Parts: sequence; structure tokens; C-alpha cells
Amino acid sequence: MAIEYISAFILPGLLVLLFTRVTYNRIIGLALTVGLIAASVYKGYTNNFLLIVVDAFSLTAGFWLAAKMKPRVFKKT
Repeated sequence: MAIEYISAFILPGLLVLLFTRVTYNRIIGLALTVGLIAASVYKGYTNNFLLIVVDAFSLTAGFWLAAKMKPRVFKKT
């Protein structure tokens, strides 16, 4: 039971960061992650309301971190 909450606290935020880096757009990264979580809720893997709240918090934190990531600008010298 505790492993579900730990993974719900960490994995959605990491997925937002991963999808943001792959697509170069944080909105699309968030949408893809929300789609994955919605599919897991629909299939019945997420059966507790508190688990959904922890997922939402992790999504928010991942979205915030994705906004803080700035593209590296290389100077041509």
C-alpha cells in the first residue's frame, strides 16, 4: 500500500518532465501524463481518492519543474 503512494508521489512528476523534454512543450507533456493517469483510473488501478490527490500534486510539481527548466543557450564564439 505504501509503495503505491510513493510511486504516485514521484512518477507522475517525472513523466511530466520526461514528456516535456521529448516534446519540447510542457503543456503537451502534462496532457500526455494526465492521459496516462486517466487510463489507469479507468482501468481500476487507482482506486483511492487520496491516491488521485497525490497524483495531482505530483503532476503540479512536475509541471512547475518543467516551467523552471530553461533551454540551454550556447554562445557562438
